[in-house]
Amino acid sequence: MPGPLDGVLVVDLTRALAGPQATMMLGDLGARVIKVEAPGRGDDTRGWGPPFVGSPAESTYFLSANRNKESIALDLKDNGDRNVLLRLVDRADVLVENFRTGVLERLGLGIEALRERNPRLVVLSITGFGHDGPEGGRAGYDQIAQGEAGLMSLTGSGPDDPQRVGVPIGDLLAGMYGAYGVVAALHERSSTGAGSTVRTSLLAAIVGVHAFQGTRYTVAGEVGVAQGNHHPSIAPYGLFHCADGAVQIAVGSEGLWQRFCGAFDIDPEGLATNAERVAHRARLVEVIESAFANTTGAELLARLAEAGVPAGRVRTLDEVYEWDQTASQGLLIDVDHTTLGPLRLPGPPLRFFTGDDETTPKDHRAPPTLDEHGDAIRAWLDT
Repeated sequence: MPGPLDGVLVVDLTRALAGPQATMMLGDLGARVIKVEAPGRGDDTRGWGPPFVGSPAESTYFLSANRNKESIALDLKDNGDRNVLLRLVDRADVLVENFRTGVLERLGLGIEALRERNPRLVVLSITGFGHDGPEGGRAGYDQIAQGEAGLMSLTGSGPDDPQRVGVPIGDLLAGMYGAYGVVAALHERSSTGAGSTVRTSLLAAIVGVHAFQGTRYTVAGEVGVAQGNHHPSIAPYGLFHCADGAVQIAVGSEGLWQRFCGAFDIDPEGLATNAERVAHRARLVEVIESAFANTTGAELLARLAEAGVPAGRVRTLDEVYEWDQTASQGLLIDVDHTTLGPLRLPGPPLRFFTGDDETTPKDHRAPPTLDEHGDAIRAWLDT
């Protein structure tokens, strides 16, 4: 079933995660993505592990970011291989790259040179800290960017315990913003006829999701800090311990707070408003955990649901992937890998409908082996 980007050709010069995440999202939407990899070694993430699976060994890290792509191995310093790339550019709608600033120009493949060959080409360029400015061109890795962009200062048990997010969120967000920018540029091209360049970075992507923590500083002059599993501006909103573990609750309105107090016989004196509860968070947590102390998590969730208070458990990843709700949302896909055989992968997070009919693409390519499609792509270029 073709997706909304059916007919769009993407040339993917990226490696590691931010760029591959962007091109995978475009592939999920139906674009044809041709991944250009270095001969012999391929994308850096092919060597990132363990875990590795199968023989020859495949990195599960690589498998996470490269579904719905074809692979061709090209040495961009070789004239013949560079000519193959240029022939791909001539046919492409989109080119995505995440080299350090200046690398493509030194290879004779600068963006302006590419667009001279193909004026309709949309280029997505992703860097660590931006293409210009006093630190433009600085190499960027996710954990470094999480620290430099302030995210680690907001994450952890407290101000003295900065923690990275458990996935490379800067890379993933840069990829998501990049794909979003490409779709916008393709829409613009439909009216102007000309391609354009989209730029983003790990720094920009993380600052772009500071949300209320950003305006907390830029407007109110307050510097947010990590405070564990409790929301800095809403209370109670976080993780609370009970008889056999913990549950999470989100009391986002005074009406919910009143229902919550009624369901658990909590005296709201001195905690009547959200501002009071935030100001006296330690006492609030003590009051709630005392009310929860003799009740199991399962019992609490049932009582909270009956009271209409949003709540949930903390699931491990195996529990998430075995949860029927996850499957119902199309978040698991089955593919046939060339060397590994049948694989189950995390799936795309978007679904599409026309009226009541779901039109979400259901057929997906497995992540490619290195140069798996090289001969077929060269033959297609000759047609």
